[in-house]
Amino acid sequence: MSPAEHVRIDHTVTSGTFSLDGETHQVDNNVWILGDDHECVVLDAPHDVDRILDVVDGRRVKAILCTHAHDDHVRVAPQLAARTGAPILLHPDDRPVWELTHPGISWDTNLTDGEILKVAGASLEVLHTPGHAPGAVCFYAEELGVLFSGDTLFNGGPGATGRSFSDHSVLVESIREKLFRLPGDTVVHTGHGPDTTLAAEMDDIP
Repeated sequence: MSPAEHVRIDHTVTSGTFSLDGETHQVDNNVWILGDDHECVVLDAPHDVDRILDVVDGRRVKAILCTHAHDDHVRVAPQLAARTGAPILLHPDDRPVWELTHPGISWDTNLTDGEILKVAGASLEVLHTPGHAPGAVCFYAEELGVLFSGDTLFNGGPGATGRSFSDHSVLVESIREKLFRLPGDTVVHTGHGPDTTLAAEMDDIP
């Protein structure tokens, strides 16, 4: 049986705030959970531990995978780790962003570009895509034809820049060099809002 036949992707939305550079905004965040009936990984831990654990539904959480360290993606990561025993994985370039939310607390394991993470027989490739944040990553599941993009790419174009630690030109380069080399029919599960495909977004990237 191939991974695509027994691995499933579960999803919930949590609501809360995003704060940076003295501004606070209300946001809804997608939380994606990839696994089977026995184990899973959680992609981002925004606002509500209980909401996430409802979707986990008693499975073993192998890891909490952070697409980046903005507070609306990692605010409850330490609490989720404490309740599940799962390690928090983050790209080290996002240390200054992480420390804005969790000073004095560290994540457990560094993510590295190109590494392969395994869950329930499926593989997730880590793609370092700086720009929205210096340590932003996407997770690519080739067998499933799916990319978890965090805030790097949305339905409608690139993620936001213009705030501290972000750079629009770097973000566009990341998308063109790392994401648009993948198959165009890859489904993109984003950090906020609806899904898209890579092909659908190519016209929105200069």
